[in-house]
This record gives sequence, structure tokens and C-alpha cells, in this order.
Amino acid sequence: MPELPEVETVRLGLNQVTLNQPIRGGDVLLDRTVAYPTSSIDFLTGLDGTAIAQWHRYGKYLLAELSDGWLGVHLRMTGQLLWLDQTEPLHKHTRVRLFFGDDRELRFVDQRTFGQMWWVPRDRDPKTIITGLQKLGPEPFSADFSDDYFVQQLKNRRRPIKTALLDQMLVAGVGNIYADEALFLSGIRPETLCAELSPAKIKRLRSSVVRVLQDSINARGTTFSDFRDVSGVNGNYGNIAWVYARDGEACRTCETIIQRLKLAGRSSHFCPNCQR
Repeated sequence: MPELPEVETVRLGLNQVTLNQPIRGGDVLLDRTVAYPTSSIDFLTGLDGTAIAQWHRYGKYLLAELSDGWLGVHLRMTGQLLWLDQTEPLHKHTRVRLFFGDDRELRFVDQRTFGQMWWVPRDRDPKTIITGLQKLGPEPFSADFSDDYFVQQLKNRRRPIKTALLDQMLVAGVGNIYADEALFLSGIRPETLCAELSPAKIKRLRSSVVRVLQDSINARGTTFSDFRDVSGVNGNYGNIAWVYARDGEACRTCETIIQRLKLAGRSSHFCPNCQR
């Protein structure tokens, strides 16, 4: 958390409010939030005077195309990017502030402090500095994430399908929430081994992954604890989730009680009747 839909919601919001406005300095309140350059002063100097042409998303990473270089952001577990007046009182977990015109700022708030930011010079490929970008599988909405690709990737794997879905090298951006949701829509229990799935079930699962991600983007993401969009507004997908975080509640389809189990240290939610 945040996963692809939450990061995409942030990207869409940032593209509405931050483009084509020069960055006029900033403030780094927690040095380790800046992953590159090693100096927070160099980070702010590199960004000063540049303008954001466009925000892109790669899996759970945000990458701003600047007039001179790139700005990378990974929200990790609790990161938030908020578009605020500079007079807004500082939240105690504020880590980085970037100042724009009209007394506005982009504020990075991160309670758990796992989030990161990068300034990448124009003459460097962002993947050489933000190395996590090199490890991403295909985007779920891309042509590369095809039925044939998914079948080939899963058919011989001797690992639980829920664990496989969390592998960012298999498909970029899917996390705990939407893996549970996609498995419910596909009628597959989370502990089922990949190799036990028929090609037809794998294809149905691929379609379900795309569906739940799009549904959540339409609902502006999921908020169970920390996620907010750039205006500080909660996401709405949690109100319509099929199984995630609903253990002990009735299935929306068959009214069987939703159960929870642990796989590789992560909670998995499922309906024992709808998923077999």
C-alpha cells in the first residue's frame, strides 16, 4: 500500500495541478528520504528552476519528466504527495517540501519513512539510478500483459498464486489488496499452486487483475489507513471491496463468511465457497 490504483490516482491529480510551473526551491526535513543525489542540497539545487512537463507511472513508481532532468518518487507503505498552500501547518511526518508559484507546494508526507525521492540529471537514464525500475514486469494495461504471457509465466511455477501475483517482475503494480480481489473474481483460492491452474483459469485471472485495477482507479484508490490523493481526499474502493479486509463479514455474492490466512507473512482474504 499504496498499489498501482493509488499511485495512478496520485499521478492523475499531479498532472492536473503541478505542470509547467517552475520549482522555486524547497526543504528536505529528513535527509534519508532523498535517495539520489546523496546530498539533499544537490537534490534541491538540481530541481530549482525546473518545471514538470508530465508525470508518468511505472508500477508503483512515479516519474516526473522535468524541463531539465527527472524527479522520481516511490511512496512505499505510507507516503503521500499533497498539493497545499505553503501556509498550511506542517504535519509532523513531513519529509520533503517543493515550492511552486502562488505560494503552493508539493509536500511529501511519510509516517513510516520508507518512501524515497530521486533527482536524475538529464544526461542519465532514470533506470540507472532508480534501479527498481529495471525489475518491473509488464504494466497490467499494456499489450505485453497478454493471456499468452501470463500462461507461459505461471504454468510451471510451484508457488502459491497469491505469492506469484505480488512479484513485481511478473506484473508491475499489483499488491496485497488487488491480488486478493482478482483471485476472488477468478474463483481461485490464494494458496493454489500456479502449476495447478488450467490455461483457462490463468486467462480469467489476467482479465480479473485488469478489471479490479481499473475499478479501483475509477474509485480513486483504496483508503484503509494512510492513502490520500493530492488534495488529501480518501479513496473509495474499500467500500466496494469483494474480500480484502472483510474477514468475518458475509461474502457479497454467496453470504459465506470471508476468511483470512497467512501466506509468506502476508494476509490473504477469500471466500471458501466462491473460491476453490
